[in-house]
Amino acid sequence: MSWINESGPARDVVLTSRIRIARNIAAVPFPSIMQPHHAAEVAEKVKKSLYNKKAEAGSTFAFMYIRDVPAVERQILVEKHLASQDLMESYETSALLLDSKEKIAVMINEEDHIRMQCILPGFQLNQAWEKLNRVDDMIEADLEYAFHEQLGYLTCCPTNVGTGMRSSVMMHLPALTVNKQMNAILHTISKIGLTARGIYGEGSEAAGSIYQISNQITLGPSEEELINNLTITCRQIIEKERIARKALHKTTGIQFDDAVWRAYGVLRNARTLDIKEFMAYISQLRLGVSMGLIPGFSLEDVDSLMTAGQPAGVMKKTGQIIQGRDIDEARATVIRDAVDELLESRKNRKEG
Repeated sequence: MSWINESGPARDVVLTSRIRIARNIAAVPFPSIMQPHHAAEVAEKVKKSLYNKKAEAGSTFAFMYIRDVPAVERQILVEKHLASQDLMESYETSALLLDSKEKIAVMINEEDHIRMQCILPGFQLNQAWEKLNRVDDMIEADLEYAFHEQLGYLTCCPTNVGTGMRSSVMMHLPALTVNKQMNAILHTISKIGLTARGIYGEGSEAAGSIYQISNQITLGPSEEELINNLTITCRQIIEKERIARKALHKTTGIQFDDAVWRAYGVLRNARTLDIKEFMAYISQLRLGVSMGLIPGFSLEDVDSLMTAGQPAGVMKKTGQIIQGRDIDEARATVIRDAVDELLESRKNRKEG
């Protein structure tokens, strides 16, 4: 099970918790200047350190060269937050080790030799760090990392030097967005070494009121201190969002319920959906489900719909490379069918 269909703490507000760390192998040129034979050497060394080993109980790593992965499948990995767009763009030399539970991914020859991450559902930063730290130790037992006594782990970009760690929490904040409180929150967190990005990280839009809150500083504080700082801040944001949701429901009443049910109605019946409006309706539906307004649907159901409606998810379902109006029509069909399947499954569970 991946983060998409597994429950987790504070799932009403937090979609995922992710820890990512950057490492480079000593005595091998950084990816920005290395030759193809260096890239092949790095891939084989990292593969040897983890391939077929257990990431956790009942889960082992599979290895793939990105050049061997079909284009649609590559993008699905990005849409499921299991790999970065940068990894896909360097597909000739990059590779990926992915555990069978889709919680731990090790990207090879991205910006650094190794970019490993653990992504868990809900608010589980400490648990993600514990799991990833074990994997880091497994690799380091076989490979010598580029490390400096004063600076810490050496990375291609100076902004990652030190711990090499980025911890992030992906949050659904529709009420704070509607109440126009997000600008103040973003301004405040920037003062304590945190930043916010959109759903797909740096440079992406906060579609569907989804934000990734993460640390900016990697040099100085320890990994535990960085995680603690983010944890405290995100707890406060979670509480603010929950209060804002209740206040919004109380003040708008039937209009709030109507917006939620209209979103449900559109997703169940629409004949065309562009990605922007799709994410807006998914956001409304997720908000309604989190507040118990639409019985029978879980947050995992909604997050599965959100993933299914992304461009590569639609193309995989249809088996076609499509864009423009065609993908908007296909998205509507895919989502209608997915909602019908969820309703049928719910009916069968009741009858069973």
